[in-house]
Amino acid sequence: MYVHMKSILPFLEQSQLSQCNNALENSEELLEFATRSLDIKEPEEFSKAARQIKDRVTMASAFRLSLKPKVSDNMTHLMVDFSQERQMLQTLKFLPVPKAPEIDPVECLVADNAVTVAWRMTEEDNKIDHFILEYRKTNFDGLPRVKDERCWEMIDNIKGTEYTLSGLKFDSKYMNFRVRACNKAVAGEYSDPVTLETKALNFSLDNSSSHLNLKVEDTCVEWDPTGGKGQESKVKGKENKGSVHVTSLKKHTRSGTPSPKRTSIGSRPPAVRGSRDRFTGESYTVLGDTAIESGQHYWEVKAQKDCKSYSVGIAYKTLGKFDQLGKTNTSWCIHVNNWLQNTFAAKHNNKVKVLDVTVPEKIGVFCDFDGGQLSFYDANSKQLLYSFKTKFTQPVLPGFMVWCGGLSLSTGMQVPSAVRTLQKSENGMTGSASSLNNVTQ
Repeated sequence: MYVHMKSILPFLEQSQLSQCNNALENSEELLEFATRSLDIKEPEEFSKAARQIKDRVTMASAFRLSLKPKVSDNMTHLMVDFSQERQMLQTLKFLPVPKAPEIDPVECLVADNAVTVAWRMTEEDNKIDHFILEYRKTNFDGLPRVKDERCWEMIDNIKGTEYTLSGLKFDSKYMNFRVRACNKAVAGEYSDPVTLETKALNFSLDNSSSHLNLKVEDTCVEWDPTGGKGQESKVKGKENKGSVHVTSLKKHTRSGTPSPKRTSIGSRPPAVRGSRDRFTGESYTVLGDTAIESGQHYWEVKAQKDCKSYSVGIAYKTLGKFDQLGKTNTSWCIHVNNWLQNTFAAKHNNKVKVLDVTVPEKIGVFCDFDGGQLSFYDANSKQLLYSFKTKFTQPVLPGFMVWCGGLSLSTGMQVPSAVRTLQKSENGMTGSASSLNNVTQ
């Protein structure tokens, strides 16, 4: 704020100016009288003149004059110039805070391990610059909880009114979503949160039931030719030492998810190395730790390039410790053999169906328990490799066999849309379990 004064003189009243003029005139006369007094020779006259000077100085109006600046009540002599400030205020543009968007659950889509979230503005607002989407995984249905197990993750600068999160692993039952609008100045309130179901089959390899020659870690299994021999020698050296024998076995127990009971998955304590329940002989097998009792499920398997032999499939929980995948009526699989001769075949109940297709880089496994169907796909192209048609009478477990190499799994996956479409069109499938009954190994 700048203060503008028209003149310094208007601060003083005219009466004050007259008083000042009179005081100056009286002072000039007093000075002249004092100058003449200096020429007085007589002491008495000089003293008399001195007293007069003193009295006149004391009584002089200049010493009694009190000057105070005065202005009028209407401030006509004191001006404040607001012109620049007024111009600046007139150029300001105020943006309102955006309203909260509204997520439309009907337009949201959960498919192929991706989630598309769509929303709209409740009121038209052409000042919206972008949107912010936040999401988090949860195992609780309904509204988000204040204390949940996971934090919100944010995606900023979304220009449209929908966004697709792809390549997700659905390792939780649900996902919460919320969105807010932003203009150039400020972000608005969050929308009401929406919860979408993202359930998929999640399982790990059951280390406690694997063959001694397999090294199992969560979703990876590798052939370990020294695993069985090294541990068997340690067991033999202590087999007659009572409780010490048990202790030695515990030292070599691999950590992992407890293997299923023959009647109830997940309720049996972990088995130790050398347990009777482990696969043995040439059954280099490991099972998943989660049983399938209903529904449609999908997972993928990728083999190492140098893997000599492996099988991928499912089995009943009653699969024997000497049983190999596909060689009994309790297991179904496709088998890849890259040793001595290259073969690719479907196996069940000790019957073999050679598959005249190229072994894919990654195999997709589809299990429809209620529909009694097990299908194998090229995970990249979704080409159907082979299908078994049967009626499952017990819960099944994902099963894997590996020799000289390793396998890695991808779980937490939804059934791909392409697979669902193929399943609808493949009611009359060429390959089935019954077709294997007429084919000898």
